[in-house]
Order: sequence, then structure tokens, then C-alpha cells
Amino acid sequence: MESTLKIHNSLSREKEVFKPINEGHVGMYVCGPTVYSDVHLGNCRSFTSFDVIFRYLKYLGYKVRYVRNITDVGHLEGDNADISAEDKISKKARLEKLEPMEIVQHYTNGFHAMMRIFNNQPPSIEPRATGHIIEQIEMVRSILKSGYAYEANGSVYFDTIKFAKENEVYGKLSGRVIDDLMAESRDDLKNQDEKRHPSDFAIWIKADPKHIMRWPSEWSEGFPGWHLECSAMSTKYLGRTFDIHGGGSDLKFPHHENEIAQNYGACGCAPANYWMHGNMLLMNGRKMAKSDGNTITPQQLFTGDSPHISKGYSPMVVRFFMLQSHYRSTLDLTDEALQAAEKGYRRLMEGNKLLQSMPHPGNTQAGPLDEELQQLMQQVKAEMDDDFNTPKALAVLFELVTKINSLKAGHLPIQEVSESTFQQLKKTLSDYIYEVLGLKDEMEAAGNGDGPVDGLMDLLIDIRQQARANKDFDTSDKIRDALKELGIVLKDSKEGTTWTKG
Repeated sequence: MESTLKIHNSLSREKEVFKPINEGHVGMYVCGPTVYSDVHLGNCRSFTSFDVIFRYLKYLGYKVRYVRNITDVGHLEGDNADISAEDKISKKARLEKLEPMEIVQHYTNGFHAMMRIFNNQPPSIEPRATGHIIEQIEMVRSILKSGYAYEANGSVYFDTIKFAKENEVYGKLSGRVIDDLMAESRDDLKNQDEKRHPSDFAIWIKADPKHIMRWPSEWSEGFPGWHLECSAMSTKYLGRTFDIHGGGSDLKFPHHENEIAQNYGACGCAPANYWMHGNMLLMNGRKMAKSDGNTITPQQLFTGDSPHISKGYSPMVVRFFMLQSHYRSTLDLTDEALQAAEKGYRRLMEGNKLLQSMPHPGNTQAGPLDEELQQLMQQVKAEMDDDFNTPKALAVLFELVTKINSLKAGHLPIQEVSESTFQQLKKTLSDYIYEVLGLKDEMEAAGNGDGPVDGLMDLLIDIRQQARANKDFDTSDKIRDALKELGIVLKDSKEGTTWTKG
């Protein structure tokens, strides 16, 4: 198929016409969560952005293999190359007096629940790092064989200086050079005497006696480096070179830069043709940070239990809010912006509902209005083809909603719209709202009985179960007590939670 889709490639820093390696097929890898804590709102924004990209590629007719990993070992405290730092999951397990896999399972379940709440589709494959130790050991062997790694005291390090001298690719993605890397390396890091250069990073780490998660290898009992995991898992399922590699902008360096180096070291080829990076989520104009209280969890956003917002907002309103900003732009979360998003979301849903219920007189002749509607529908696609520009696509959808309202009120003559264009308009608006943007109509019936009440109750029960799983009993009790005041009683059992009117 001939592509009109353009993607901003972080590697070239330019928009490029998308040309998949295999006609009609797309391989996409997105770095998933390290499951040692609850998924935060910034992660939710990033995964929602790539969910829309996944959806739109499928909407265009591509068969997409979307791989998003679970990091369950090897991600050290501070995201640095200091191998004496503690593994994030092992540390959590030690503090909670649990097995590491209990921590992994608990937070993986929570992550999946939050993705469902935001209506993000599951990836095609979701590999775990601990399930691919053999592949990672084999990649270390390949890098050693190529001469771009060396062993020291049971750990294996990537030789960045040698690689940078022999390959121009190192530093291209992040714009860093070796001098910058050296300047950023902390002098007080332990194990620096094992390295040939401060910017070298570990691809296999010898486990100290206290480290819980370890596997045997010819170098030592140890575990893989964080960067190596994604190189091994992406290429296992998508091939040595695949189409798209995505993640948050914070992963450009060192994670993605080191992934590229590892892949070249293992096979002499680039891992991906297009690199995509989403930007960060701000709150009230500042970076979110627990240290100064400028933070909010997804659950607090839904319940309104935060001093930063005046009330709770539904997941679809939050998703709509996220789509109002381009994935490469920063997004500033404020109470005022969320209120505006709520109004916009409702207007879009009401416009579509109105259109789907409108009859057409049945004429086949096309007038000036017919052509205008056709141009707007083409423009929606053009905006999405321009690097998945959701805010501009939404703006065009709202222009269509304005036309729909005018047709219903009689301000525009429906006789100037042919039946074929009218039916196409119905399908286009519905497809983009539900299939591409991934929004759900929270005002529609979600089952038998009371319609929208059923859907809202399912949502509240899901949020409450997530809160209970996270031992956030204050939120769990608040939902139960608030519903009880409204005459709704929740009943918990082994089979799940049900509700009845008291």
C-alpha cells in the first residue's frame, strides 16, 4: 500500500514518509514499565499515545505486531551503570519481605488494570525480561565476540570508546558525544576501577551475595543489564531490524542510545528504522515531583481526592485531555484544562450520538455542503497522517460536529448532502472516536438494566479493586461509603464485587 503517513524520526529529527520493511506489516516495540510500583500518570500518557499509534496503524490496514515488555529484573536504582546499585524490584521485595515475583505480579496486575481503565488495547506480545535470560546471555556472547565488550570480575561491560571510534551512530539519537558522557559520569560511583571508561555500561552484572535474583552464566552468577533486555526481546519477536521503536523522551539517553550500541555490537545492524518519543506530563506548569507535593495519581484524578483538582474526572475525560496535545509536546495538567476537556469530550460524544440518530431524506445529488463535508473528512485523515496529530484531528472533528448541529437545527440544508456522503460521515466520525482515538461513550448503556449506571458502576468497582490491590484502603472505603449514601450497596465475594440498590 502507498503510504501518506509521516512519522517524526527522533534519529533524523525530521518527519519521514513511513515505509515498512515488509509491505502491509508493521513491527513496533515500546519500552514497558518496570513493575516495582504503581504506574504513574506520566506513564499512562506515554502508553496512551502509543495505543493511538497502534490503533491508527491498524485503521490504515496494516497488520501490526506490537511488542511491549515488562521489566522485572536488572533495572538498578538511579537508572545508572553503577553495578553496586540495588535492583529496584529486589529492593522492594526486601523492604516488603516478599518474593520478587510477588512484587512483579502485584504491580503487573495493577498496570494491566490501569491500561484497561484508560481503554488501551493490550499489545500483541508482552515479554518479561526474566523469561528471556537465555536470549540475553546469547546477545552478551555476540557482543563479546564482536570485540565491543569485555569481562571484568564476573561482570561484562560494553566498550563505548571502541564502539564510538569505529561507528558514527553512538550519540546520534540523544545528541551526546563521549566528552558529554564522561562529564556526566559520577566520580564517586563504585566499580569504576573495573571499567575501561566511565561511560561504559554493564550488559551482564555479577550478583553480590545479597542479590535475590540471579542466573548462572560463564562469567558469573548474575543478571542482565537493563538496556540489554529490550535489545534481546525486541529483536527476538520483531527481527534484527524492525520498523518502530518507541518510548518516553526520558529513555533517549541512556537507555535507547545504549540499545542501539548493543544491537550494532551483536549483529552490526540498527534495531529500528523509526524512533518515536513521547514528551513529559507537567502539572500546573511544573514537572511532577513527590518531593514538593506536585503530583497526583490516576486514582486521585478519578476520585477527586487531591488538593490539585476541584472534583474527580472520568478516565475517558482524562484520555480526551491527553489527546488534546501532540505526543511530542509537553502536556500541562491543570484543573481548568480538565474542566475544558470534560466539556469537549461531552460535546464530541453528543455530536456523534445526534448524527447517528439523524434520518436522511434519501437524495443522491451532491451540493456545495457535500463537498465541504468530504474535505473535512479527508482533513481528519491528513492530520493523523501528519505524525499522528491528535489535537488537530480533534479540531477537525469538532468542525464536523458544528456542521452536524447546524444540519439538525435546520441552519444548513440536509438536501445538499448526498446519502452516500451522509453515511460516510456517520462511519468516519464513529471510527475516529472509537477505533482510532480509543474513546468510549460513558453516557451510553454499558449492559442491561440502568444503562449508563451499569457502566459507571463497573468503572467504580474497577477503581476500588485497584485501590484495594494497592492497599489504598482509604480510597476503597471512600468509594464504598459514598455509594452507600446514594443507596448503592457493594457486596464482595470470592467471585468478585457486585452491587445492589439498597
